[in-house]
Amino acid sequence: MTRALVVIPTYNERENIAAIVSRVRTAVPAASVLVVDDSSPDGTGVIADELAAADASVHVLHRTEKNGLGAAYLDAFAWALAEGFDPIVQMDADGSHQPEQLTRLLDALATEPPVDLVIGSRWIDGGSIENWPRRRQWLSRGGSAYARWVLRLPTRDATAGYRAFRADALRRIRLDDVHTRGYGFQVDMLWHAREAGLVVVEVPVTFVERERGRSKMSAGIVIEAMMRVTGWGIRSRLGRGLPQPASSNGSETKRSRA
Repeated sequence: MTRALVVIPTYNERENIAAIVSRVRTAVPAASVLVVDDSSPDGTGVIADELAAADASVHVLHRTEKNGLGAAYLDAFAWALAEGFDPIVQMDADGSHQPEQLTRLLDALATEPPVDLVIGSRWIDGGSIENWPRRRQWLSRGGSAYARWVLRLPTRDATAGYRAFRADALRRIRLDDVHTRGYGFQVDMLWHAREAGLVVVEVPVTFVERERGRSKMSAGIVIEAMMRVTGWGIRSRLGRGLPQPASSNGSETKRSRA
């Protein structure tokens, strides 16, 4: 695992993208960064291209439409695997996932016996949240608890988005079988990881609420994710296994720096 890649999906994050990329490159200088921009109308993609032009370790994947967080990550994983990166990290653009804590995830991934997936967890001893109202904390805790119960997952923070995968772990998940495109993607990937027999561990991190820009989270997104989890749980308990991929309109992508 010598070519770490940090994947940062973006949509209207012009206020945050330069700072988060700089923090990643400072915290783990050996790591490369892939910004996956969904044609942000605020010019985020343009800023990302400027960062890539100035730093050969920064890459940009431009998607032609806003097609969901999960779709952005799946495109990024395919690109990262084709380029030979290992490990591959998920990180939010808004600073809620602190790059300064990235070494915790990478160190845990490098332990023996081998670990396949490391999750930066808010809800284990040592994990914490900063600047979230109680309602948001209850919603996050409740969502994770519900997913754990319905899908029989052992992970405490099932909805966490700060994750580090071995490249081989992503191949074993068979990404073509992951059909969720929205925010339920995090739980979907964890469910597939369990079904693939991956070794998953959690390390404590501090989640910090964004200071700039607007959150993409809404009540509708949460309800949609909960409905999906319920459907998966019913399938699982009926012995029907993992669902087949849903049809997708497959937004086009292009790479601005290899």
